[in-house]
Parts: sequence; structure tokens; C-alpha cells
Amino acid sequence: MACLDRRDLGLLVLRVGTGAVLVAHGAQKLAGWFGGGGIEGTTAAMEAMGFHPPKHSAVAAGLGEAGGGALLALGLATPAAGAAAAGAMAGAVAVHAPAGFFAQGGGYEYPAFLGFTAAAIGLTGPGRYSLDHATWHVFNQPWMVPLAFVGSAVAVAAIVGKRARGRAVVDPDTT
Repeated sequence: MACLDRRDLGLLVLRVGTGAVLVAHGAQKLAGWFGGGGIEGTTAAMEAMGFHPPKHSAVAAGLGEAGGGALLALGLATPAAGAAAAGAMAGAVAVHAPAGFFAQGGGYEYPAFLGFTAAAIGLTGPGRYSLDHATWHVFNQPWMVPLAFVGSAVAVAAIVGKRARGRAVVDPDTT
């Protein structure tokens, strides 16, 4: 009988735990589950936070969290899943950054932790106990890692940059 590989078992636990948390966060945004606002509430929140267009931002954040989290938990398309979830969390970090680091003060500690964990899984790979392994890594090729992470970084830079520029515009009625 073959012995369980501790590294692969550890990656499975990390993937499933992180993925489940991300799915729950995304489900709050997309479906209103677990006390979330659903698309309507998340759209209003995105608009208040300065993301435009707010509904597209709400859907993208929800899909990045729920979709990236589900794929991470399954260990399927792991580089893209890790990059998508990390990108969604980078947007959340930008929102929470003015409150400082620690979560108890509204800071970015928690989304940063989720983002770094998702990114680390995406970079490390899913391990042997995954759908990527079961499908001979069709969606987990070495070239997919830089493509997924560069694509996510470019998207985050564009979205967060657009938000920052919009928030920097001074309302002419208040001057």
C-alpha cells in the first residue's frame, strides 16, 4: 500500500480551505448568501467605493472569488484560479488600504492573506490530489502560470488605477 504524500495532502487541505472561504465570499456578492448583498447590494457597494461600471465590477469580484475559489478547491486550472482569486483580493486590498493593515480597524490584512495564499497555490500547483493531476495537467501547463498572473496583474492595475483616478477627480460644485 502506497503511503500518502504529506506535501500533496497539505496542498489539498490548503486548497480546499482557501477555496471554500473564497467561494463563500463570492457567493455573498453574487447570490446574497451568507448575509451578503447579492448582485444588487454589491453593485451599490462597488459604486460607493468608486468602481465603474459598478455592476461589471460586482460580477467580476464575485466571479474572481467564487470561481477562483471553486477551481482552487478542486485543483483545476490552478494557475488561472490562483491568479483570478489573487486579483480579486488585490482589488479588496486597494479598498481597505486607507484603514491600515489590521482587519480589526477595517484594514487589508485579511484580503491580503487570502490573495497571497491563492497566489502561492497558483504558483506552487495543486498537488497530486487534484483534478489537474487526474486530467494530466491539461489546464495546469507551465506556460499558463506567467500568462495567468500577468493577465491578472494587468487587469487589477487597470481597474484599481481607474478607481483611483475617478476618486482623485475633484467635484467642481465643491470648489
